[in-house]
Amino acid sequence: VQLVESGGGLVQPGGSLRLSCAASGFTFITFTTYGMSWHRQAPGQERELVASIGITCGTSSYADSVKGRFSISRDNGRNTVSLQMNSLKPEDTAVYYCKAARGTSNYWGQGTQVTVSS
Repeated sequence: VQLVESGGGLVQPGGSLRLSCAASGFTFITFTTYGMSWHRQAPGQERELVASIGITCGTSSYADSVKGRFSISRDNGRNTVSLQMNSLKPEDTAVYYCKAARGTSNYWGQGTQVTVSS
């Protein structure tokens, strides 16, 4: 199982980015049984949960710091999960990681850097 993130980069405050995570090594049925989430880690800080989405696309949750600005979605037909980030702030600067979880099985991507700066 591999998770590959993309879409990071440098953006000015108030701007937007869309991160994508492509999962491989899953069968169609298997991917749909994994909860997916995005996490981030800023320099010198612990990794934190940003957003998660359950097996059924209707269940999602967000960290208080990103509510109303970020939106998580998944495409079970394409084995992808995305994070739309709007109204970005300098404090959103971090490496963003995709995670797939089911029971005791957890898989992480390699991360993608997001830098919010003028």
